[in-house]
Amino acid sequence: MRTIGHFIDGAETTGESTQFQDVFNPATGEVQARVALATPAELEAAVRSAAAAQPKWAATNPQRRARVFFAFVGLINQHMDELAELLSAEHGKTVEDAKGDLLRGLEVSEFVAGAPHLLKGEFTEGAGPGIDMYSLRQPVGIGAGITPFNFPAMIPLWMLSPAIAAGNAFILKPSERDPSVPVRLAQLAIEAGLPKGILNVVHGGKDVVDGIIAHEKIEAISFVGSTPIARYVYASAAQNGKRVQAFGGAKNHMVIMPDADMEKAADALMGAGYGSAGERCMAVSVAVPVGEATADRIIAALKPRIEKLTVGPATDKASDMGPVITKASQERVKALIGKGVEQGADLVVDGRDFSLQGYENGYFVGPTLFDKVTPDMDIYREEIFGPVLSVVRSKTYEEALELVIDNPYGNGTAIFTRDGDAARDFASRVNIGMVGVNVPVPVPLAYHSFGGWKASAFGDLNQHGTDSIKFWTRTKTVTARWPSGIKDGAEFQMPTMK
Repeated sequence: MRTIGHFIDGAETTGESTQFQDVFNPATGEVQARVALATPAELEAAVRSAAAAQPKWAATNPQRRARVFFAFVGLINQHMDELAELLSAEHGKTVEDAKGDLLRGLEVSEFVAGAPHLLKGEFTEGAGPGIDMYSLRQPVGIGAGITPFNFPAMIPLWMLSPAIAAGNAFILKPSERDPSVPVRLAQLAIEAGLPKGILNVVHGGKDVVDGIIAHEKIEAISFVGSTPIARYVYASAAQNGKRVQAFGGAKNHMVIMPDADMEKAADALMGAGYGSAGERCMAVSVAVPVGEATADRIIAALKPRIEKLTVGPATDKASDMGPVITKASQERVKALIGKGVEQGADLVVDGRDFSLQGYENGYFVGPTLFDKVTPDMDIYREEIFGPVLSVVRSKTYEEALELVIDNPYGNGTAIFTRDGDAARDFASRVNIGMVGVNVPVPVPLAYHSFGGWKASAFGDLNQHGTDSIKFWTRTKTVTARWPSGIKDGAEFQMPTMK
């Protein structure tokens, strides 16, 4: 059986640990590999390797660092099919969806190839008598990223690309559920010319996360996962004096106005609600039609689409949606569907009994649709992270807007309408980090920043875009005066005040 090791100091290794975790094929329920779990020794080896390599990498000029990313992007494109198939086999999402996972990560690697421009400081001539003032952006040193299972390529690339381009060394702790692609990306980075030790990959659970949080040489941490763990990582790492960005859960709403094109809105909900089996932090899990007639029309448009949706393994090119990641996830999603029925929601399409011949042991849940959901129900309050779409009917636009505003999560939202005034008002007033207007999943491109509000994010700076460069660097400001500008005698005023 294939064993997946850590990637430390430029080479794959299983290290000293005798503990391994099974990696399953979600479509069949079979064990396909095992991943080594780190001891403190492996984390220490990764930090030691990073600490040895980082100073020279930081001293390498930004243009030469950028050239590594040009080569890295080329290698990822060259190995796209291999990476997508590897990702699909461990995660369960379709191959085409896996390619999207890779491509959205790749865009950030492309963006940071502009590091020479992104890392420029500022300069003021004549800030005082004979005084010039300038600022520098310098790397923090060693950074770490803790990433979730649902995007095993995109989110690691979102973190490691700006961190490394800014001159840092980086330690990645990916999900142990689908660990192969992060290790393969590290191998390709070395092939692209990245020095050994600048990117290390260490697998493990909470003990490794706690080791990262506590390690005195790790200066900054980026995290993506559930809200309770995001709170824990943020609070614990900040208490240890580290710079932290921690992104948590979501409950994303899509408001549908009476004037919206219902066919387009229904198509948008299909992709946003059921793509990747709903295992996306930006998935739309709540549709909010305004008015009873709008609700009836959207339900009528959704039901036949859902019944035609093709659910199957990633190896089947006809599949629109694959399984969820684990048996535990499957059981949790089904239990929440049951809760929705118990609490009075109208179950329009039930995906609990879905079964696929030849894949009876796979972790499949069929697409599920609830109508007449209310905010007190578990299926509304909890992030289901499965192929379950809830329709919450609202009488007015204001009621729909308040529903979104009052939700504790603030990752993404969308409005579908032909009314520019309504769209502008919604985008201005809603307290959500990412807003779509007739765009169901408003994930920004790499040169803008990604990040939620409220219980969806902790920390001041977002992922990718210029925020990422700010997060992975410190600003140093230099005030300089040369002898020709210095008069004899002691000065008792700030020189810039003269």
